[in-house]
Amino acid sequence: MQLTETELLQVQQTLRDYAPSQPAIATLIDQEGDLDASLEQLLRSQLGTVTFERQSLKQVTLEVLREQLCGDEGFRQKLKDYMQDKESTPLLTGLIIYLAGQVVLPFPIDPALATLAVLYISKVSLEVFCRYTDSSS
Repeated sequence: MQLTETELLQVQQTLRDYAPSQPAIATLIDQEGDLDASLEQLLRSQLGTVTFERQSLKQVTLEVLREQLCGDEGFRQKLKDYMQDKESTPLLTGLIIYLAGQVVLPFPIDPALATLAVLYISKVSLEVFCRYTDSSS
């Protein structure tokens, strides 16, 4: 999944003063806006090259995020508000902080990882993300 150059510039501008997201922004720039590669790279840099029963760490992370976010009406409403005003720094940082504080993964989710997860989900929509990561379908 790819952020366009315009989307990447918008995210950079929106998060320019939010220091915890800067590792995610740097990773996105390094990966030329590729969200999948950025998420994989950030996970590897933080946790190494772990696999669980032949699943990549990225795959497991997305599945756990789905389990915790798809039924979360608080996250859904915050995402809806952000999608209506994508240039709002408070709405985007609020989503990142909410995700970092509310999601329980088998490892700590820092703001950089939360930034990539929020951008990933907002790129495809929560509904598509939930269906895409549903392993039962």
